[in-house]
Amino acid sequence: MATSTTSAASRDPLHGMTLERIVTALADHYGWAGLGERIPVRCFTHEPSVASSLKFLRKTPWAREKVEGLYLFMLRDIRRNEREA
Repeated sequence: MATSTTSAASRDPLHGMTLERIVTALADHYGWAGLGERIPVRCFTHEPSVASSLKFLRKTPWAREKVEGLYLFMLRDIRRNEREA
């Protein structure tokens, strides 16, 4: 039974990812302005930083879900672009 749990976890792109790594990857990929356009929350639009974003996202489950969803979309988009190139 542990094998199926392990294999399912290994296929989950969020498995082992910290919120800090996710926010940093999104900010690197989209920039803070682009991130603020995609998820319009103050921590991305007004004096954004990884630290302020983490503080907000850890207290706000709906915003964290949006960030994780955007991260998964970004990964799919990157893979799609690599296949087309």
